[in-house]
Amino acid sequence: MAAAARTVRMAPRLAGLGRPVIARSAPSVAQRAAFSVSAGRFKSEVIKETEVPVSVYSPDSKGTASSSSDHFTIPVKNNSRPLEPSPEEEDVVPLQDKVYNQLPRTLQKMSVHGKVIIITGGARGLGNHMARACAEAGAKAIVIFDANQDLGDESAAELHQKTGLPVSFFKVDVRDGHAIDAAVQNVVDLYGTPDVLVNSAGIADSNIKAETYDPAMFRRLIDINLTGSFLMSQSVGRAMMAAGKPGSIILVASMSGSIVNFPQEQSCYNASKAGVIQLGKSLAAEWAKYNIRVNCISPGYMDTALNKVPALDAQKKIWKQLTPQNRLGAVDDLNGLCVFLASDASGFMTGSNVIIDGGYTLY
Repeated sequence: MAAAARTVRMAPRLAGLGRPVIARSAPSVAQRAAFSVSAGRFKSEVIKETEVPVSVYSPDSKGTASSSSDHFTIPVKNNSRPLEPSPEEEDVVPLQDKVYNQLPRTLQKMSVHGKVIIITGGARGLGNHMARACAEAGAKAIVIFDANQDLGDESAAELHQKTGLPVSFFKVDVRDGHAIDAAVQNVVDLYGTPDVLVNSAGIADSNIKAETYDPAMFRRLIDINLTGSFLMSQSVGRAMMAAGKPGSIILVASMSGSIVNFPQEQSCYNASKAGVIQLGKSLAAEWAKYNIRVNCISPGYMDTALNKVPALDAQKKIWKQLTPQNRLGAVDDLNGLCVFLASDASGFMTGSNVIIDGGYTLY
């Protein structure tokens, strides 16, 4: 995702009636350390670019994946954690035109055949898996926006090699509006106006008490999670409007925007995701007249690489016990919903916040 974070997208609520009895002991020092961003020095500044590095991978004249790529930079006009391992080695087989043409009309509508899709935070984690799903579902081109140059370029190259599709990576911090505008314009120049934005970039600060939370950390979290969602939506939305083109914007929020988590304290993260949900509803109301749909995905506890550390085992046990399906979400559990919201099958759906949590919020 856009910046280092020591936790996962999460959302579940305080235990209510009918839940199993669970001791609510305070998290250990080790658990807090694994879940928290240091309240000391950290990078709070926006990663501003005077030029945006771009890597473009295109198939050759025969439509097969190319081993070479174009690397260049685009100018930005100023008008005023450790890397995760790559997703498991797996085949990513894109939907071919011949197969698409043989599908029934309903299944055709449930694909993203011929669509240009921008995915922020797409270099790793849930964003990368959604990028792969969109490639499988027939996307014309995949564009990854991420603040991590090395991992972003590696992910774009890998997806291109696996699919043969045009894939580009733009090193963009979602807090930098001018860089976003420059990058989106270049996407238009390369592939045409984007049809879909999946805004998956975000960070999470957790196991930090509200009374001790550093205000600078709060501003940084709001800037990435909420302001970043707005700036990306604004830029892509304007491009769609200028082209008179319908589109779908998908904001990845969290169940934490609707409920309160237990046992960890994370009031500021919860507030940021509540803002994303309300932003999505508001944009949906404003932009319906342009035939631009805006919906939110709100995941529950997801079993991402950031979550696979021994210090979290005790909390993960609690999360599972409070989830009817008794498991965390798999890294590909958002894929089907993402493709559906990006596709024409959800054409009468806008302003929705879809909770996907294994039943956690039923209690």
